[in-house]
Amino acid sequence: MTACAPTADPGAGATGDAATSEPVNIGIVYSKTGPLAAYGDAYYEGLQAGLDYATEGTGKVGDTELNITYHDDGGDPDKAVTLAKELIGKDYKILAGTASSGIALKLVEQAEQNKVLYISGPAATDAVTGANKYTFRSGRQSLQDVATAGTFVDDLKDKKVTVFAQDNAFGQGNLAAVKAVLGAEGAKVNDILVPEDVTEFTPFARQLIDSKPDLVFAAWAGATSGGMWQALDQQGAFEKAPIVTGLGDIATYGAFGDAGEKISFLTHYFPGAADNEVEAAMVKSIEDAGKKADLFSPDGFVSGQMLVQAVKEGGNDVEAMVAALEGYSFAGPKGETTVRASDHALIQNMYQAKLNKDGSDWVPELLATVPGDEVAPPEAK
Repeated sequence: MTACAPTADPGAGATGDAATSEPVNIGIVYSKTGPLAAYGDAYYEGLQAGLDYATEGTGKVGDTELNITYHDDGGDPDKAVTLAKELIGKDYKILAGTASSGIALKLVEQAEQNKVLYISGPAATDAVTGANKYTFRSGRQSLQDVATAGTFVDDLKDKKVTVFAQDNAFGQGNLAAVKAVLGAEGAKVNDILVPEDVTEFTPFARQLIDSKPDLVFAAWAGATSGGMWQALDQQGAFEKAPIVTGLGDIATYGAFGDAGEKISFLTHYFPGAADNEVEAAMVKSIEDAGKKADLFSPDGFVSGQMLVQAVKEGGNDVEAMVAALEGYSFAGPKGETTVRASDHALIQNMYQAKLNKDGSDWVPELLATVPGDEVAPPEAK
C-alpha cells in the first residue's frame, strides 16, 4: 500500500535545495493489527495529517516524490525485523513507526547496522534516545512522563514520593525512572510493589495511606486496574496526597471508575490540550478523514514533519538527513518542539489534566501546560 498525503495548511511548505527528482523510499512499520492496533491507528492518522501539512497537500518535497509504503508488524518484533530487512534490501533509506518499545529497540539495531534513518513513533522506552546517530523519535519518552508527575508538587526536596505499582518489569521500570528523575531533585522515593496475582487491594491501599506520602506515582496496567483504583478510592487514599498516573487514549477514560475525577493525570496529549494553529490543523485533517484525534496523533504528525525536513535538507543522503534533524526546532501540534542535537531526545510540552464526568462520558480538562525544557530528560550518555 502506497500513500501520499491528503489536504494542506497553506503556511507549512517544504521545498529544499537537497530535494531531487529521484523518489525517496520511506517504509512505515507500525501496528495495524495486534495488541497495540489502536495506538497504531492514531499514529497512522496523525502521520497522514502531518505529511499533508508539511508538504502543503502535494505529497512531495519540492520535486521529490515520497514513495511511502505501510507495513503491519502485528506487534511482533521478529516480523518487524523481517519487514525492515526487506525494505532496506529494496533501497529504502528511511524507516519510521511503531508503538511497541520492544519493536523500536529491534529497529534501532537495524538502523545502526545498515546506516538508514529511523524515526520511532509512540514507543516510550528511554533506550531509543541516544541509541545511535541514525535513530530519532517523534514522541515523548518515559522520563518525560515521570518528570511531569513531579510537577504536581511545588518543591520535591525532602518530599516523600511513593511508587505504587505492580511487581513486574513495568512497575520496576517506573520505580527506577522515578528514582532517577524525582530522586535527583531531592525527593525521598519509596515503593509499594504489589504482586501481579493479587486481586484484593485493600491491604495495599492501607499500606499506602500509612506510609504518609507527599505524592503517589501509580503505575498500573491490565485487567486489575479497575479493582485497584476502587480500593484506593474506598480507603480514602485520594484525601491523603495527590495520586498521579498517566492519562491514556480516549478508550481508557472510563476504566478508572468513580476514582477518575480524583486522580491527578500527567499526559502526553489529549485533543484540545495544546490550543494552537498546528494542533487545529491536525485535528481538522484527522476529522476530515472520518477519524478522531487521540493520544498518539501528535507522534504521527511530528513523524510527517520530521520526514519532510529530512528529505528537504538531505535528499536521499542518510548522513545529510541526520544532520538536518539534529537540532531541528519547529512548531508542532504540541507547540515548539526541538530535536536535541546531542542525543535526539524530542523536547516538547507535557500536560497536567483531570477527568470530568459528563453524562456517561469522561472529558479531560487541562490543568497546566508544562514547558518542554522543564521536563526534558537527562542527556543520554
